[in-house]
Amino acid sequence: MMEWIRAGTVWEPVSLIVLLLLLVSLLQGMRRGASGSARRLFFFVWDAVIMIVCLVLAGRIAGSLSPKAAEWLTAHVDVPQRELSATLQAWYTFITSLRDFALLRYGILFLVSYLLLRLAASFLSPLLEMLFASRQRPGRHESMERPPGGQAASRAAGAVFGTVHGAGRAFVFVAILFIYVSLAPNGLWSNLIQQSPLYSKASAVLEPVAGDMLTGRGPVLAEAVQAEFQNVLQRKYEIVDYNIPADIEQAALQITKDKSNEEEKAKALYDWLGSRIAYDWDKANNYVDNGVWKEQTPEETFKTREGVCIDVARLYAVMARASGLEVKVVTGTGLDGRGGSGPHAWNEVKIDGGTWIPLDATWASSGDWFNPDDFDKTHIRAV
Repeated sequence: MMEWIRAGTVWEPVSLIVLLLLLVSLLQGMRRGASGSARRLFFFVWDAVIMIVCLVLAGRIAGSLSPKAAEWLTAHVDVPQRELSATLQAWYTFITSLRDFALLRYGILFLVSYLLLRLAASFLSPLLEMLFASRQRPGRHESMERPPGGQAASRAAGAVFGTVHGAGRAFVFVAILFIYVSLAPNGLWSNLIQQSPLYSKASAVLEPVAGDMLTGRGPVLAEAVQAEFQNVLQRKYEIVDYNIPADIEQAALQITKDKSNEEEKAKALYDWLGSRIAYDWDKANNYVDNGVWKEQTPEETFKTREGVCIDVARLYAVMARASGLEVKVVTGTGLDGRGGSGPHAWNEVKIDGGTWIPLDATWASSGDWFNPDDFDKTHIRAV
């Protein structure tokens, strides 16, 4: 106990917040008295139990419904092959991401399930309130006045209940910090939190309970969430470019008409774009020097025969889909091998029924960037 007290008296942000929670709860307990503080403490514990039960049930419900939801969305969601309004683009970006990205789908189902369970559980609270009110209502022959010294005793008992309530609040606060540090060990303020003696003592208690679940898996989960978010951002290009203009479709079919498999089609399109679309240095320099970005559609890139990496990648994706290929626009960082780097975009295309291979038609004039062995050394996917 003395070690905890010494850790709590080191003046740093975590211990100061914990002491503030204890002090505020103690003062609230004294003000409310014994019965009011006992009631607050009971509902604090009740709410914590309900939250844990709802979290566990929501996890099970989301895990059970996720594959069924994916099947239903696959069968019923079909993006129209026409020009879409901004509202429809946003809707189809969301609904197809929900269909295709498992982590996003699980997260949405978990959140909805948890909120519905909490809503259902909220109907129990009024019943408990009525029970407390009936037990605290004085009897017909009971004096309404407190006996001498009763108020002081009530305040003292309330202070005890309030301190226990404050300890519960402090535990929840430290547990949230523990989860945050476990998920984002290099995140904002993580180092400051870990330097707290009080946090170190508390994390030693929490580690056996949640350590196996969070340690090691936390950063992996955080990276998975970032990757899923990046997938959703990339999906917008697919939806915006889902409508394939007739001239682009005809060109793509002409380029791939003599190719017998998916890899040959993908390579033919790569060669065509790499040899015909010039890099738009004026557009790139205007963005770097002046911060001015000119958005252009795949059709504009096709007609003008110039664009930057994202323009080439989007045009490749449209032409690949016109040829019956599954394709992605990937964004991240490009490394030139001489110490230089910058934002970049390229493609991945599915061949042989399931293998995704990378390619970079923007860099085709500088070498073979159709699925080379060292592609991932120069193209760092954003996560």
